[in-house]
Amino acid sequence: MDELLLIGIGTGNPDHLTLQGVAAIRSADVILIPRKGADKADLADLRREICAGILGDDTARIVEFDLPRRASEGDYLANVEDWHDAIAQAWTRAIAATPGPAPRKVALLIWGDPSLYDSSLRIAGRLSPAPQITVLPGITALQALCAAHRMPLNRVGAPFLVTTGRRLRENGWPADADTVAVMLDGSCAFTTLDPAGLSIWWGAYLGMPNELTLSGPLADTAPRIQALRDEARARHGWIMDIYLLRRG
Repeated sequence: MDELLLIGIGTGNPDHLTLQGVAAIRSADVILIPRKGADKADLADLRREICAGILGDDTARIVEFDLPRRASEGDYLANVEDWHDAIAQAWTRAIAATPGPAPRKVALLIWGDPSLYDSSLRIAGRLSPAPQITVLPGITALQALCAAHRMPLNRVGAPFLVTTGRRLRENGWPADADTVAVMLDGSCAFTTLDPAGLSIWWGAYLGMPNELTLSGPLADTAPRIQALRDEARARHGWIMDIYLLRRG
């Protein structure tokens, strides 16, 4: 492999793909699609749908592989390191198993954007020999969330902080923060905060036909989000969501 293309594909709507991303998919010799199990088959289906819209019946370039699972017990950061090693090995095996001559350009379709709370660049750094890496940015979940709620991400002249659900749960409200965007929260960490004076803007399946949004004072809205989130996850088998918290 001479070049690895990391292509941001937005948050679920094939129309979110940029023209630059379309050209990159067309140029790839191989497109890797991860399989995350039957309960998350929609994620692989979406990638196949994007490829079909661009490549038509030229499906020979698509190579699927089973994504390793991250250990849930033990040290979190150590588990992530081991998981990234395993994913890099899975990429290598999938590429090596491709029929015909060795591919020169390999593409991965990245949900959201390859540069924001995504580990594809870190995993790519484990490949040996190291290929040239080209990043094609996509629409982030933050952009899609603010668009869905028709709101700006920041107040006038004010900063905002982006963090994870795990850090919010462990450390509480970040010091000196006014606006906090929370990603990768699988357990509704907002329920651990004192809701007084806080508002929330939440979204799931952003950009997809089954998009869900809720907003309002945290005290009133948190139980509604939990109930809707549980019902949606039970119905679809998976959920991807994000939210914004703001004081005042």
